[in-house]
Amino acid sequence: MKNIIIFLILLAFGLYQWISSKSKNNTVVEEKKETPALTVERNSHDDIEAAYLAKKREVQVKGSGVVVKLLKDDNEGSRHQKFILRLTSGQTILFAHNIDLAPRINSIARGDHIEFYGQYEWNAQGGVVHWTHKDPKGKHLAGWLKHKGEIYQ
Repeated sequence: MKNIIIFLILLAFGLYQWISSKSKNNTVVEEKKETPALTVERNSHDDIEAAYLAKKREVQVKGSGVVVKLLKDDNEGSRHQKFILRLTSGQTILFAHNIDLAPRINSIARGDHIEFYGQYEWNAQGGVVHWTHKDPKGKHLAGWLKHKGEIYQ
């Protein structure tokens, strides 16, 4: 009888581990690892929405959207050009593009289409994408913005 109970406990534990690994394998969002340079570029709008719903931080994302609002540059500390994009899913995301490390997009206007690759950080308003530039220390994945065929990095 004791052997049967031990067997059932081990079976239940094994089943739990298998189910846990299956649900982790189906996750569409790639979180930043110990070595961020090894993060795989594969995210889409659905992945960004999943990151928002799961309140994820430090997630590499790639996508595109339409500029819905231009905000005043943040000139305190590292300077950032700020604007809001609407994805095709309807989600809006704040972009904070470091203009001390990358060129400013001077010709950006409402209604413009922007492609991007950067790091997503959750917030209740839809999230923010930053690291849309090269890392001068070479330790973080290089991000970018693409506007009217020109890449800003």
